Amino acid sequence: MTLRKWLSKGSIQIVVLVVMALNLIPLIIAFSTSLRDPSNNTNPLALFQELSLASYKSAFERMHFPEALWNSIVLTGVSVIFVVLFAAMASYPMARLKTKLSKFMYLFFLSGLVVPAQMVLIPIVQMINALHIPTNQYTPIFMFITCSLPFSTFLYTGFIRSGVPEEVEEAAHIDGAGLFQRFWTVVFPLLIPVTVSVIITQGVWIWNDYFFNMIFISGADDSPLPLAMLGFLGDQQNPTQWNVLFAACFLCALPLLLAFLFLQKYFIGGMTVGAVKG
Repeated sequence: MTLRKWLSKGSIQIVVLVVMALNLIPLIIAFSTSLRDPSNNTNPLALFQELSLASYKSAFERMHFPEALWNSIVLTGVSVIFVVLFAAMASYPMARLKTKLSKFMYLFFLSGLVVPAQMVLIPIVQMINALHIPTNQYTPIFMFITCSLPFSTFLYTGFIRSGVPEEVEEAAHIDGAGLFQRFWTVVFPLLIPVTVSVIITQGVWIWNDYFFNMIFISGADDSPLPLAMLGFLGDQQNPTQWNVLFAACFLCALPLLLAFLFLQKYFIGGMTVGAVKG
């Protein structure tokens, strides 16, 4: 290895380490603060001066963690299931048919990527009220599904076009399989890599979403984890207890960290497939 290549490689590694350190420093400070007693308001930059789980206990009880966790699981699970089903079924004809309608529908779904959901929120709320759809803990599911479809169909369509050979479907067609049977028994099982990618990317977004939950959910018992953290934000009379707030943040992130720990290889593989073949 020449000196020039060695210096180039070394400088890149130094930049990566600096960026990683800049990202880790706030997390380390937050984690250190979360391990303090709620009454300990000393300098947060004095790291790990106290190791106490009192803030986690307080956060667990005040945010009703089991109920909020269940609400988050229901919202995320139901939304992701429908996103996978709708996106896969919509992408299949767009990937296989060579008509103007299929190209238009593909562009129609892609256009959703450049339209922020916040721009159309007021018309959607008016439409929900006009249709007399009750606003409860399940109402955000409509928004989660709608907002996730453009990116999910983009991934599915690209993967089917280049990752699923048409010869496999033709063989099934010769054996007498119908269109619906070919999709569910032949095509859909081959979509596992991109399905895992859709589940994780959209699931993480839905799990952490705060905006739609705040708009449509008003009951404290129906609040998912991000909304349950509202109770820790203080005001002029009751200042924020940062130790408890940081503990609540780590409690909310814990289920996702465990899921990512077990699905990491699928996540990286799915993103790579979507990036190359999309």
